[in-house]
Amino acid sequence: MTTNLNNIGTSLDFFVVVAIALFVIGAFGVLTRKNMIVLLMCIELMLNSVNLLLVTFSKYHGAADPQVFVFFIVVVAAAEATVGLSILIMAYRNRKSIDIELFNKLKD
Repeated sequence: MTTNLNNIGTSLDFFVVVAIALFVIGAFGVLTRKNMIVLLMCIELMLNSVNLLLVTFSKYHGAADPQVFVFFIVVVAAAEATVGLSILIMAYRNRKSIDIELFNKLKD
């Protein structure tokens, strides 16, 4: 499975390994970090790794359909970042911290 992707000089395996590494780093960050800004960045990293895989396999198979999904994922990621950062700003104004443990106290 070391087929070149239309003379770009890099194999399909390289892109798959990079995407898997990015996804694992993002998942590890989501599971271990307590800072909400870092948590949002890790979610963005996971979404971008999926985008990399979609574009890679789209180029490999010669189909443009998955690239439309990439566009929608980018739009959803931008909306998620906007809403997430606005929630963080409001939480920081009220609690003076962006620690994820404080979000359990929002029920009070």
